[in-house]
Amino acid sequence: MSGLTLFYTAFTYIAIAIFLYGFLTRIWKYATTPSPLKIPLTPAPVQPAGAVYRIIQEVGFFKSLFYSNRIIWLAGYLFHLALAIVLIKHARFFFASTPVAFHWITTFEIWIGFIMLLPLLLLFLLRLVIDRTYYISIMMDYLILVLLMGIAVTGILTKYFVRTDIVSVKQFVMGLVQVRPEALPADPIFIIHFTLVMLLLIYFPFSKLMHAGGIFFSPTRNQVDDPRELRHETAWAAKG
Repeated sequence: MSGLTLFYTAFTYIAIAIFLYGFLTRIWKYATTPSPLKIPLTPAPVQPAGAVYRIIQEVGFFKSLFYSNRIIWLAGYLFHLALAIVLIKHARFFFASTPVAFHWITTFEIWIGFIMLLPLLLLFLLRLVIDRTYYISIMMDYLILVLLMGIAVTGILTKYFVRTDIVSVKQFVMGLVQVRPEALPADPIFIIHFTLVMLLLIYFPFSKLMHAGGIFFSPTRNQVDDPRELRHETAWAAKG
């Protein structure tokens, strides 16, 4: 087994461990952080069922972004939709035989990579040309977009232009899943693609990408508007 294979095997396990530890730690912090003050974004639901429905609207349809900026909403929604399909498509590498449920993706997968890439390019350009967005953007915002674009571009290249040996890729991935290391495919584009994905996993818990889990714990979204019915009082105020 080559040294490069050993390095990427260890690199993969370390990246996954960092991602899981960082993600679960952040989720635990969100879940255990008290939020006694009522700060729901009005108009807000007055029943818990309404708050759940509101979260579903935010997660599934990006409702508040839709009413805020239709262009960014369209770009963001297309990207997330394409990303979900890409993740489902890549799940076949983790099974000895591809589940039948995944076969339908191959009928239009040629477009998915481009649908994922183009919104990222648009979001990157908007951060440069819109004054207000440019002013509030930091280097990490551009880094995330560049990293995601790099993953999309190298994925498109390995699929349609510099064809990667899918069999060797699946053997490598299955070896990682079964903790039985297999040879790393000798394809530079695939290695770059895989490296970028692992870097994304490492960076994910420490970036704004944590909105994927944090949205469920946002007080402005998950709180009900009942400050009069359930009034919070500090201990010293209750004694007075």
